[in-house]
Amino acid sequence: MLLYCGPMNAPEESLHTLAQLLKGTGDPLRLEVLRALKADSFGVLELCDIFAIKQPAMSHHLKVLANAGAVTTRREGNSIFYRRALADQGEPAGQLLAALFAVVDQVALQASTARNIAQIKDEREELAREFFDRHADAFREQQELIAPFDQYADGVTDLLLQTEPSRKQAVLEIGPGEGAYLPTLAGLFKTVTAIDISGEMLEKAETLIRQEKLKNVTLLKADTEDAVKQKIRVQRVVCNMVLHHVPSPADVFEDCAQLLEPGGALIVTDLCRHDQDWTKKMCGDLWQGFDPEELTRWAQDAGLESKESLYLGLRNGFQIQIRRFDKT
Repeated sequence: MLLYCGPMNAPEESLHTLAQLLKGTGDPLRLEVLRALKADSFGVLELCDIFAIKQPAMSHHLKVLANAGAVTTRREGNSIFYRRALADQGEPAGQLLAALFAVVDQVALQASTARNIAQIKDEREELAREFFDRHADAFREQQELIAPFDQYADGVTDLLLQTEPSRKQAVLEIGPGEGAYLPTLAGLFKTVTAIDISGEMLEKAETLIRQEKLKNVTLLKADTEDAVKQKIRVQRVVCNMVLHHVPSPADVFEDCAQLLEPGGALIVTDLCRHDQDWTKKMCGDLWQGFDPEELTRWAQDAGLESKESLYLGLRNGFQIQIRRFDKT
């Protein structure tokens, strides 16, 4: 039962908003769309493929959901992606929306819907893999267009040291790139595992490992889902400038929650939300950064608790967020 204890200065307006939300979401397909958007953003054409309906019909349903306040849009380059609206539980409509999401999420995705979503994520991942395989030799130059490693490395180490790492522990790095952070991790932990979906990038990291004579580092061609299937368990996970390349950032948080032992910590470094869409073509970005609230929400949904955060402003207009999330 929903109770709202705050003042309602405009009862008629509030009831109209509630009615619009109820009417706009009162359709089985629209509820399925909201279920599919639980932790992901999809474009119109992707949603058409997921639900096997034509674009005009899907566009109509999305417009109704948007007018009802159930979904919002986000531009990524030339594409528009739809995601769930954030429920403001200080308002009656927000309480109703949060309750609706909670109930809808109890319904399992249809098998065909789940397969189609998985296929879209696989296609996104393949695009990322192909990009990094093609551009491995120019990786450093491309990354420095946005955020040189040395501009955030000390901040990552500061948050990592706050977790009191020891030589008895194991750490996993997601997407090590050329391996620039592996020497630091190798000096702090007993064992280091680094995973990447690009074989070309792993070869770059392997070269650095040999040069630095790192004896406690293992490289695997894998993503976080593969790591979970391989039953890898660690006390710390580090994910530097990776989320904006992955098909579903929320899935990474879910996987990390399984990879981490109780008491473990996840350190995430990524871009804050920006509007410089050239990064999609030049750097292979799938997403133009993230609002801090998005990372917090994904972490909480995965059972991780948000802890310390650092924010670094760069002269090229980008802002970096370095976040720590703990598994209790």
